[in-house]
Amino acid sequence: MKLQRKNMLRASALGALVVSGALVLTACGSDDNTKTADGSAKPSAAAAGDIKCDDAKGKLLASGSSAQKNAIELWIKNYMAACSGVEVNYKSSSSGEGIVAFNQGTVGFAGSDSALKPEQVEESKKICTGGQGIDLPMVGGPIALGFNVAGVDKLNLDAATVANIFNDKIKKWDDEAIKKLNPGVTLPSTAIQAFHRSDDSGTTENLTKYLKATAGDAWPYEAAKKWAAPGGQSASGSSSVAAQVKQVDGAIGYFELSFASSQSIKTVDLNTGAAAPVKASGENASKAIAAAKIAGTGSDLALKLDYTTKAEGAYPLVLVTYEVVCDKGNKAETLPTVKSFLNYAASDAGQKVLLENGYAPIPAEINTKVREVINTLG
Repeated sequence: MKLQRKNMLRASALGALVVSGALVLTACGSDDNTKTADGSAKPSAAAAGDIKCDDAKGKLLASGSSAQKNAIELWIKNYMAACSGVEVNYKSSSSGEGIVAFNQGTVGFAGSDSALKPEQVEESKKICTGGQGIDLPMVGGPIALGFNVAGVDKLNLDAATVANIFNDKIKKWDDEAIKKLNPGVTLPSTAIQAFHRSDDSGTTENLTKYLKATAGDAWPYEAAKKWAAPGGQSASGSSSVAAQVKQVDGAIGYFELSFASSQSIKTVDLNTGAAAPVKASGENASKAIAAAKIAGTGSDLALKLDYTTKAEGAYPLVLVTYEVVCDKGNKAETLPTVKSFLNYAASDAGQKVLLENGYAPIPAEINTKVREVINTLG
């Protein structure tokens, strides 16, 4: 197990150290009472007490969105500690890969940063006998714009300027458009190194939805999982993009807030038109997600987000990750574990883990419907 993952899980078990609403990952102390036999941290008693194992058994495979990686690994740690004899294995790759695996029938559920497309739903009917794939919103949170510019600790940007940076129109950090948004800040003439995802990514799709809705002519591309703008450099997965930003002077990239927090990467405050620029935080993302509406039909709970909000303190560059499951036609050997695990993720304790770690819980009224749907899965 990688050191970063161990540190993350240990920090969760100790109650999570929260600074400015974001996750700070630290190594745990040497108190043996907090450790399991493999040296990792025990889940909290409160977390374990909220987990109902029911008839869960065996091994459950899942894959997809790297955006929810840090959250789902905490859920898995707590869940497996409470439910002996059950193994949940989540492969963090990308939303696109997760949906492909789901529609090939190789995983019990997939994680995706965007709702299923009609053609993906149609394809899912081959696997979901008598049913189809549906979207269950489970994790919310801000997409952070992480930057690494020597001598610059605070940076404000608006949507059009972000678009021009990633569209290769603004090439230096002391560009007049950036200086105008940051009076009193000494900006170097360092070349901008913009990093984007190389893989099909729901994080990319949500960023481009935000830019399409807010940046006007500065972003002429359609929202999509595949990066369309010219220039820049690419890396696979949120963790790799974050690692590149951490290492390269002049870099900027996009990834979920927990990746910025775990690597101490500074993040952009967004000028949304509100009275003051808004920080990327779980709390501020929650203010934006609270205005989401259910756009799906039947058991599908896909959400429509408002990227154009100017509400005070609302951070609009957000995503919601979905767990994609069959409403009917799940495999009999994994269905009990799918329902049990997702019920924990949607529980009060499971959602509390999100806020403690820089994500944003799903609004209560929507989450209630998520629980109802989970219990009807067949």
